[in-house]
Amino acid sequence: MGWWLNGVVWMMMTTTIIYFVKAGDTLFYNWRVTYGDITPTSMPRRGILINGQFPGPEIRSLTNDNLAITVHNDLDEPFLLSWNGVHMRKNSYQDGVFGTTCPIPPGKNYTYNFQVKDQIGSYFYFPSLAVQKAVGGYGSLRIYSLPDIPVPFPEPAGEFTLLIGDWYRGDHKVLKAILDKGRKLPTVPDGVLINGQGLSYVSSLTVDRGKTYRFRISNVGLQTSLNFEILGHQLKLIEVEGTHTVQSMYTSLDIHVGQTYSVLVTMDQPPHNYSIVASTRFIHVQHTTGYNLHYSNSKGLKVVPARRPEPDDVDWSIKQAQSIRTNLTASGPRTNPQGDNHYGKMKISRNLILESSAALVNRKQRYAINGVSFVPSDTPLKLADYFKIKDVFKVGSIPDKPRRGGRMRLDTAVMGAHHNAFLEIVFQNREKIVQSYHLDGYNFWVIGINRGTWSQASRREYNLKDAVSRSTSQVYPESWTAVYVALDNVGMWNLRSQFWARQYLGQQFYLRVYSPVRSPKDEYPLPKNALLCGRASNRSHNS
Repeated sequence: MGWWLNGVVWMMMTTTIIYFVKAGDTLFYNWRVTYGDITPTSMPRRGILINGQFPGPEIRSLTNDNLAITVHNDLDEPFLLSWNGVHMRKNSYQDGVFGTTCPIPPGKNYTYNFQVKDQIGSYFYFPSLAVQKAVGGYGSLRIYSLPDIPVPFPEPAGEFTLLIGDWYRGDHKVLKAILDKGRKLPTVPDGVLINGQGLSYVSSLTVDRGKTYRFRISNVGLQTSLNFEILGHQLKLIEVEGTHTVQSMYTSLDIHVGQTYSVLVTMDQPPHNYSIVASTRFIHVQHTTGYNLHYSNSKGLKVVPARRPEPDDVDWSIKQAQSIRTNLTASGPRTNPQGDNHYGKMKISRNLILESSAALVNRKQRYAINGVSFVPSDTPLKLADYFKIKDVFKVGSIPDKPRRGGRMRLDTAVMGAHHNAFLEIVFQNREKIVQSYHLDGYNFWVIGINRGTWSQASRREYNLKDAVSRSTSQVYPESWTAVYVALDNVGMWNLRSQFWARQYLGQQFYLRVYSPVRSPKDEYPLPKNALLCGRASNRSHNS
């Protein structure tokens, strides 16, 4: 819970402590991670709770705030949190994936220290090890604009966070065992959750007729694209993962795994109860779940037909994705407008074509990018790089482009890149499923999405004026997605499939953005409280 005081001071509430801070100050959180009962259906099951909550506590901050989040691991297994879409400027040590950060051992704690520098918008955090996110441990993170930076819409009457996602009946350890045995997770999940609840429970959000509310919606699931709709109401899109968008109206939105959207909804219908609906997309069995939107002076339930597309209507979804663009007249997190970065005029220094594949390796299911299936090392790559530990990884162990005819191979894949390089990345999908890719540490401009095989002629289709900037993009079946990214953030950054089983079974690699000068202007030093593990266990923080 929180509100503005005198237009400057933000009130933050954790479970037990209230902090009054100004932008740029430090917000302190104390979280305890435990197992506990969750009830996605009427039958309780074991889940992962943070301070007894599922989903976990919501973080509300201002641009440039510093966050100090102490995580106590009371599980019987290691635990890590990652911060989906938060850039971790110059600080990949805090990224919270195993390639950069040692897991928190059972019974131990670790304090994440990072700044939400020059960012606004809607994000989420989640457990990054194995498939722990299947049973909880996730929550939302909001970053509000500074009081003197105008936002391109009137202040809403209220805000709601909706964390949507697929779910499976199996415990996360059961799901992990399925993958470790070389088998796939089922294509069709057992259901859909909104804020941890399925169809067995219908929660309500109360609104007043005539007022406008902001909804922040994140797909925190394992592998299923979802369609989001508020029956009888229009969704005005205003923000996507930190970018103010052209304020187009939609009847429903496709939200792919790992993505976050922010919409305004005006309560302009007769005072009844309406359904907030999340439903599966692009799979042969449709699952749906909902919340109740309750008008404060409601006269009862209003039955409104759904307007969502057919479950397999890819062309509808592509057209919607192509329509989402940056609002060039809006201010960004700083005083300069977002449109000041003329990405369309920058010189491309390198072209990457990244193609997914699936195959059996030693009779076990594996997934790969450009024929390389990622195998974790015994030591986080960032620590190995910092301490110059040999034989942990090799820069260049994954090619820039797919190689035809070769077998899939296993490797600790790391791609090298120069600080301040400007990349064109093409995600080529020759498979018959929708995919979703994410790059830690950055937003990228989504300049092109279309069917077929990408070629140099495809550049004629690029949006070089107002493409949306985000950290996760979908790639449609037998289609391509092209992005531009400016590598202005030194570190070791994870590029991965957001389909978590595919990520776990190898569809990821690390992008080592390198500067020859070890300077805090480019990258912060190793944190003094950094956990050291693997072959870095006996090293000193002062090395």
